[in-house]
Amino acid sequence: MELGPVDRITADALGEPGMRTFYLQARAGDELVTVVVEKEQVVLLSQSVLELLAEVPLETAPLDETELALEEPVDPLFHAGRLSIGYDPDDDRFLLEVTEVEPDDEDEEDAGDEGSGLVDDDPLALALEGEPETIRLWASREQMLALSRHGAEVAQRGRPTCRFCGNPIDPEGHVCPATNGHRAARA
Repeated sequence: MELGPVDRITADALGEPGMRTFYLQARAGDELVTVVVEKEQVVLLSQSVLELLAEVPLETAPLDETELALEEPVDPLFHAGRLSIGYDPDDDRFLLEVTEVEPDDEDEEDAGDEGSGLVDDDPLALALEGEPETIRLWASREQMLALSRHGAEVAQRGRPTCRFCGNPIDPEGHVCPATNGHRAARA
């Protein structure tokens, strides 16, 4: 799916800390596209944007970050497996490719012989069946900087991390593997 230049792009989460679902959402004209992402993907995307912006010899103006909440309906197309980012200096735009998570071989085996509704002798249908979906979009430096800042802030809203092991700490604490379980870390 090609979105082209987007009017808006954001990352946000819904739910309580520890039970949140993270989303990446983009709007291009009337088309609203939402995908489920992992918290770690949001953090890495935020860091990658900052690293790429540091290499661009142009000043990036701030963008109004007050309008970065998710738009309704939050109806994800798929769960993202891979995010790829790059910068095109000729067009002064970022390219973001979001590729659907590929099912494991085990998942395919679990599907059994129930079938997918495809006719076994249709080679095109069989070839397309296993292809993960990809969304390609272009965004300005300002949009990506706002996405980076907002995404990092959203990720930090979650549970605090243990200073010893880096794992999240639930409100009741957690048994820290770095202390061999001898000490429960508290939030």
